[in-house]
Amino acid sequence: MDESSGPAAFTPEAKSSELLGYPPDARLLIINCDDFGMYPAINAAVTESVEEGVASSCSLMVPPPAASDALDLLRRRPQVPFGIHLTLVSDFPGMPWGPLAARERVPSLLDSAGSLFPATPAGRAALLGQARPDEVEVEFRAQIAVVADVGLTPTHLDFHCLADGGRDDILDLTFVLAGEYGLAVRVWLEPARRSTRQQGLPVADNDFLDSFSLGIEGKAARYVQLLRDLPPGLSEWAVHPSLGDEESQAVDGGWLVRRTDYEFLTSPLTREVLQQEDIHVIDYRAIQHVWSQATACNE
Repeated sequence: MDESSGPAAFTPEAKSSELLGYPPDARLLIINCDDFGMYPAINAAVTESVEEGVASSCSLMVPPPAASDALDLLRRRPQVPFGIHLTLVSDFPGMPWGPLAARERVPSLLDSAGSLFPATPAGRAALLGQARPDEVEVEFRAQIAVVADVGLTPTHLDFHCLADGGRDDILDLTFVLAGEYGLAVRVWLEPARRSTRQQGLPVADNDFLDSFSLGIEGKAARYVQLLRDLPPGLSEWAVHPSLGDEESQAVDGGWLVRRTDYEFLTSPLTREVLQQEDIHVIDYRAIQHVWSQATACNE
């Protein structure tokens, strides 16, 4: 961050980029690979997208079966910044995963069959309609503990398939956990985004991009145009790379979204456009530093 001159004095109107020490016209972008740990083809693509492509960080899902492989990859790559992708739903009927906490401790997080709710709109709505905050906390702590127990240190907490946790009380709980562990939180909906910034805590200044919201046709060109049109301030893109191999195609209806993300993230053209546009690709470490300082000042 050679253009930064140290964090700006806090004002309610300050952009997060200014809180991180950049000038008002700087364009910052977090390119975060979500769903690390979901299955092996995702793990391989995320690793390559961060190490050889333009992705700046990733978010680890702890409940899925490939999480142990992802943890091994992270242990061997201490330079890769990562967050915890807090997970309360399961994506694929043919590849289920359950809660990490004992089921009898989190019954409100389970459907009538005793499984995590599916990551469909109806499944998410049913979960949010009955999840008890104390049981959400039990499960979130269990997921964080898996990472801490192997000696890894994440940078932030974010959510799988639940924007800002899906409910205000879940987001508030996540802020408490982040303060306890010295982490940042991904916040991308209004008004929470604005109110968090007004506390001097950097979060995205601009509209959040989830790569599943983009169409497949002409996607690479759309990505390039989004980079060229990127506004000043801090932006974040949640991307979902996978190799798109036979395993992906067998289990994951979204494999083509993931394959096209992987191709974009590892394309030399993408790096060239970022350089042409003078876009600063950052990760959550700088954000975590400001959040942890603010937490320490409030204690």
